Amino acid sequence: MTTLATPTLMSTEVRHRLRTQLVHEHAISVIEADRIITDTISFLTVCAANRHEQFRPSKQVDLGWHQFILNTHDYAEFCDRAAGRFIHHVPEEFVAPERRATADVLAPTVEAIKNAGLPYHPELWLTGEGRCSQCHAGCTNCGQGGDEDPN
Repeated sequence: MTTLATPTLMSTEVRHRLRTQLVHEHAISVIEADRIITDTISFLTVCAANRHEQFRPSKQVDLGWHQFILNTHDYAEFCDRAAGRFIHHVPEEFVAPERRATADVLAPTVEAIKNAGLPYHPELWLTGEGRCSQCHAGCTNCGQGGDEDPN
């Protein structure tokens, strides 16, 4: 197992600000917000170290990533420290939802995080009703958002 060197990539002040924003804007607990931030940092660290790989965030990690991006100065500074470049968030083009298990779709990302020795919370990567198609692309009934199954 290769462990990525992970200096403090996010200050306590930035972490506190993101946690407060997530709690107030998304009605989640402080504990859940802190877990989301931790896993967002792990996800972005793996993305930084594997520039040509295409990793996917879980729905909750994507929520953390979106919140971080809204804090543009902090996010740009993080990207510079973690990757030496800006880590863009590029939603995929709309594709009809697939009936694939969430765990299967997210497995390469989770494995990369584990192999890097980075912290993660398994419950953030196994959300939804067992299927995934990247909700952030604007689709519906993706399975991670609690939408009703059309079938």
